[in-house]
This record gives sequence, C-alpha cells and structure tokens, in this order.
Amino acid sequence: MFRFKSPSQKTLEIMSEVAKGNVDGNFEESCINKIRDLTTKEHVRMTSSANNSIFIALSAVTGDVIIPDQGGWHGFKQIAKFLGKNLITVKTDDGLINTDYLDELDVNDDSALIFTSFAGYTAEQDIKSITKYCKNNNILTIEDASAGIGDAEKRLGRDSDVILASTGSPKMINVGSGGFIATDNEEIFKKTTLPQKLSKTNEIICSGIDSEIDNVGKNLELSLNATEHVKKHIPNTLHADKRGINVIIPHDNAKAICWDLKKTLTTDKSGMITTCPNYNRIKQKAICIEIKNLDYDCLEKEKLNIIIDEVNNLLQA
Repeated sequence: MFRFKSPSQKTLEIMSEVAKGNVDGNFEESCINKIRDLTTKEHVRMTSSANNSIFIALSAVTGDVIIPDQGGWHGFKQIAKFLGKNLITVKTDDGLINTDYLDELDVNDDSALIFTSFAGYTAEQDIKSITKYCKNNNILTIEDASAGIGDAEKRLGRDSDVILASTGSPKMINVGSGGFIATDNEEIFKKTTLPQKLSKTNEIICSGIDSEIDNVGKNLELSLNATEHVKKHIPNTLHADKRGINVIIPHDNAKAICWDLKKTLTTDKSGMITTCPNYNRIKQKAICIEIKNLDYDCLEKEKLNIIIDEVNNLLQA
C-alpha cells in the first residue's frame, strides 16, 4: 500500500499548538511575505480555498473569461458562470495552450485567460509565450499555480498577472485547507473587497501554510523527478517530454485497466488512479497515475517501479 500525501509532522505539530493557544505570532503576515518571495508579486491575500481565490480574481474581470478546452479545473467554468461572465473556450493541444489558437478568438477588451501551471497536471504550460501574447493583447493572465508553486526553474507561478493556489490536500503546499491570491495589480483587490471578506482563513491554517512553504521547492522537485521516471518507463504517455506531476496514458480500454489498477495500487486514504475522459485531465479515454497524490516517502524509485510494473503488465495483457 502507498501513503496518500499528508502535511509534515512538523506542520501538524505547529497547527496543533496554535489551535491550543500555546503559540503566539502573526502567521498570516509571515505567509504573505513568503508568498511575495515565491511569486514576485507585491500584493497577497490569504483565502479559505483556491475556489475563493478564483472567485476574487474573476470578480475583477470586466471582459470575457477564457478557459482551456481541457486540462484545467472545472471550477473555472462554474465560478465564471455563477458570476455571469461571458465564457470563451480556447482549443488546446491536449491541454497545452497554443497562442495561435488564442489568436483565433474574438474577445472583448479587459478579458482574462485562466489556466493551470500544468495542463491536466501532466504537462508544463509555456507560461512565457502565453503571458507575452496576453500582455500584447490586453488579456489578463490568471494562473492556478497550486501544482507549480515553488518551481526551482522559476518558470511557473511567477510571470502571470495573477497567481493563485490551493493549499488543500494533496497540493504542493499541503495543509488540508486554505489558499492564496497574489498580484502586482492592486486594483484587483480594490474592486473585490466583499469576496475577500467572505473568504478569509484563520491563524491555524496560516501556521500550517507558513511551515509547508519552507519545503515546497524541494517537494515539487521530488514530484517532478518521480513523474519523469515513471513517464520514461511506461510507453505512449501523454506529453512524455514535458515536466508534470502525474502520468496520463491514452488507451481505448482505459476504464477496465483503471478498475484493475485501483485494486492493486492502493493508498491509505484517497486513490491515485483517475479515469479519463475528465475535463480536469484529458477529454479522451486514458489512464491517469496521480503521482502528486503520493507522500514523498513513496517517491523512491523502488516504489515507483512497482507502479511501472503494474501498469505495464496491464497494458501488455
């Protein structure tokens, strides 16, 4: 059995002591300072979830809201519709945003593109080209960096106009609850005071985030390296040459294979197998191995090879 990702013991102890009232300190302020460093953004708000961060960001958009046709987060569409925004879907290359497709769209002024750092968690978006195109075309970029925050190569979670993230389970900053939103555009926060008031978190969650942030870069690197290893040893993985934190394998018999894998690749809590089609991953039949869900002590090659062997045996059957 594999272990589902959980906060570190240090983090759990700090949160417990804060909950008991044994620790004083402004953990929210400490979190904000650390997130400023990670994202390079001046203005930061802590929130109760990534969905609340998305709500704040989209509330400030006066034009259209552009979402990828797959590989995003279903909350993008749900929240945009709730806010009465005009929703435009852009075609992608299996989740990857191509600026040529953006160029085909007819969008209003002051529109926004919202997307995740990794398409379907499996392939790094070309943030540099996306943000350059959008800046030249007066489109706000909103990056859900829940999976990309702390990138050592500094390509993710920094260059978009708005960076937001979940700190729930099993995200890279893994506390079980909470989130944040960061930007250099202070007007976004000036226009959204009510949603901010409705999405505040507490010092217990902030103390956990403050602790987990310190290791987010190392933990992301472990997840990226583990995924790269698995991709190398399973044939026909989607976006095999891209950085990511899960593995997607298109297959006509995906449903049956996933059913069998769920019996053998088990965890102590939620599972690590996702069946596609799934908007949050890929909209075709595929098997998804959620490396991101695994605790870091399960990312050693010896344990990853168990996953590789189980998957390959079923693919060859």
